[in-house]
Amino acid sequence: MMRAPLALLTLAAAVALTGCSPRQIADFNRPAGASLDDGDFGNATMSNALVHTGSRAMAINLNRRFAAEVDSTINFAFDSAQLDGEARAKLDAQAAWIAQYPYVKFRVYGHTDLVGSAAYNKALGLRRARAAVNHLVSRGISRSRLEAVASYGETQPLVVTEGRERRNRRTVTEVWGFLEPKRLIHDGKYMQRTYGLYLESAQEPHNED
Repeated sequence: MMRAPLALLTLAAAVALTGCSPRQIADFNRPAGASLDDGDFGNATMSNALVHTGSRAMAINLNRRFAAEVDSTINFAFDSAQLDGEARAKLDAQAAWIAQYPYVKFRVYGHTDLVGSAAYNKALGLRRARAAVNHLVSRGISRSRLEAVASYGETQPLVVTEGRERRNRRTVTEVWGFLEPKRLIHDGKYMQRTYGLYLESAQEPHNED
């Protein structure tokens, strides 16, 4: 008695699958939720660990100070990853600041304007980030403290326009974290600057007349 309904269900499933593309059929056979895993799930665990150890708050404070004391952004000519004189000067100032914190890691994010394909712009953004990292290394910063593996390509423009826009062709340097093996080995100057950072972060902002 149950064979007829079962046969009908099987036939319905077969008919439904015949209307699917090969890619859709392949997705049908994948585990549930597999399409959601874009490789970033580990970042949530890492972020959670940083929050509970206090590292995330300190990294955020350091990044705010970094952005306030030096220009964290450099710009590029159209379709280029070459550093001009202004960009090199800004990176020199970044390197001098970074050298004061020997156990802090930084990331350099590359961006482009909206001209060109997404794939090309992503690769171009990464080349720009690597150019910035290479310059920082040439100024004495250890490559182990610098990361240029992330590129936002054309997806985060400062100015929304389909045309050429120099402000969108940029890299941004940010505090990323700490070198774990040496994190507790601090000299007096490092601790003095870190203590000053905590004091400044506790002060209430006020407007001067």
